[in-house]
Amino acid sequence: MSLVELIAQADERGLAASGLACLDRCVPLLGGDDELLRPLWANLADGADPADWGALLEQARGKLDAPDPADADEAAVLARRMLDAAPAERSAADVRVWADACSVAALQIHRLLDPAEDTTEVDSRRADRTEGMPPLVAAELRRQVMVLQLLAHHGPAGLRRALDVSTVGRRILRAVVSRRTRQQG
Repeated sequence: MSLVELIAQADERGLAASGLACLDRCVPLLGGDDELLRPLWANLADGADPADWGALLEQARGKLDAPDPADADEAAVLARRMLDAAPAERSAADVRVWADACSVAALQIHRLLDPAEDTTEVDSRRADRTEGMPPLVAAELRRQVMVLQLLAHHGPAGLRRALDVSTVGRRILRAVVSRRTRQQG
């Protein structure tokens, strides 16, 4: 099943986790630490109050400075847009739009950071046209699919594993950003 189909079938929790996971993997571009989005992840668990989502989101936004678009590279600007676009309410309709946009943005970020050329549109990658895909983009696509499948098959019990998938992706992106900074500096 393609990523587009998985997003279309996901429930509110799966969509929120999907968007949050995409954002979480891109936090290194914003200078955020590994714990920045932890309260939002906890808000997806059973027993958490979905009404707290907006306040937790504002706390995360407040901990990060917005990059100056004139100085920041395109990848950092896209990551900040993901955070800024997160809906204040965790309604299925709002979270679906956000999760879809985060999916596209995260794939575009990985595409920008991958040294391999990729001339194929990101939307076709999400629809399963993966031949010739650069390795960093391919790995991000696999992680997005895995997060949605974990939540679809395991519900709230899949949150921990989805967070683990996201953590691995964040470490990889942090290493890519670090290597890129060393090469440029």
